[in-house]
Amino acid sequence: MAAMSTLLEARGLTRKFGGVVALDKLDLAVVSNEILGLIGPNGSGKTTFFNVVTGIYGANAGSIVFDGTDITKSSSRAVYHAGISRTFQRSRLSLPLSIFDNIMIGNHKRLNQGLWFNLMQRNDFKREFEANYHAARNLIEVFEPQLANRMFEPVAGLPMIDRRRIEICRALISQPKLLLLDEPSAGMTHDETAALMDDILQVRNINKDLTIVIVEHEMGVIERITNRCVVLNFGRKIAEGPYREVAVDRQVQEAYLGVE
Repeated sequence: MAAMSTLLEARGLTRKFGGVVALDKLDLAVVSNEILGLIGPNGSGKTTFFNVVTGIYGANAGSIVFDGTDITKSSSRAVYHAGISRTFQRSRLSLPLSIFDNIMIGNHKRLNQGLWFNLMQRNDFKREFEANYHAARNLIEVFEPQLANRMFEPVAGLPMIDRRRIEICRALISQPKLLLLDEPSAGMTHDETAALMDDILQVRNINKDLTIVIVEHEMGVIERITNRCVVLNFGRKIAEGPYREVAVDRQVQEAYLGVE
């Protein structure tokens, strides 16, 4: 069996907001090709960790190494080009735009001066457009084949589950090495959540080189789709391992599951 390699490693990662310590000397490693669950109570530092990794916030101390390169002080754009893509808790789709346009917003590795500016200046616009269209269509077919026939319809009338699917496709269109999913089931029903998790597992089965970190409050999701999970509380790691092990950890029960 091949040895597991670390794709992302944070060491001593600290982020403060005034007197509030959101990340407190956090050590956290993500193994290549795994699905890692990041859990903890509200305010434990999960989304802050995503924001620091992706360059939205700077770290006050510590380091982040991704795929062998120190990205601690990298801009969001540089982190994206390095191969990290993400979704957000709240939908960031542009509702008047089509499914296709919303997905292609995530493919700005080639689009340095606006979504379509560079393409429109090229003689090979048609070829580029067709390549992008087929890439986007192939992605959305993994999630919901019916959406593939509605690529140029606006997303405004779609249910939440389809909007989440489009957001994940937008994050995947750049072919990242690491995908960060921030509460993808937020606002969805139990059945919708189960369907979306099926989709995520299908994506992972198709692309076994993809590494995923998922922040999620639905523990059934964490138990079902993750290889292991890390539990945060007050910006510190208090447990890690397979879900069934951390779920019975006393510190986790006290901090997250409501046991006193």
